[in-house]
Amino acid sequence: MRPTNESGIDDCRLFDFSKISDPRGNLTVIEPGQPIPFAIERVYWIYDVPGGEHRDARACRTTHECFVSLSGALDVTLDDGTRQRVVTLNRSFCGLYVPPMIWRRMENFSTNAVCLVLASTSYSENDYVRDIKTFRRDKFSTL
Repeated sequence: MRPTNESGIDDCRLFDFSKISDPRGNLTVIEPGQPIPFAIERVYWIYDVPGGEHRDARACRTTHECFVSLSGALDVTLDDGTRQRVVTLNRSFCGLYVPPMIWRRMENFSTNAVCLVLASTSYSENDYVRDIKTFRRDKFSTL
């Protein structure tokens, strides 16, 4: 596996969770090992984001994350220091995998949007890079 500083836009990927449908509604299950490529250590969700606001402008040094729009829609802007990509999340059975050292910014939340985040580590403020200039410096300083 490459060092985390070498993670790039192409390492971020969308995948579908299993979706079980019947006349009573849909059910989606997340089980260890598939399709999320890491063990889940922490779960949190973001909701009630006021119109025009953004969330989560940061990168993680070691944490892998998976973002799921449980309700509504939102955009996730991904930046690996050289390229950017915007991913719209709007299906509750679709996850966005983001490896360490990818800058992410969540924005354009629809009314009543809820974003679930599955993370590979427990919370540690030291894992977060909250300044884009620091991110770019750290991203390229050890390559």
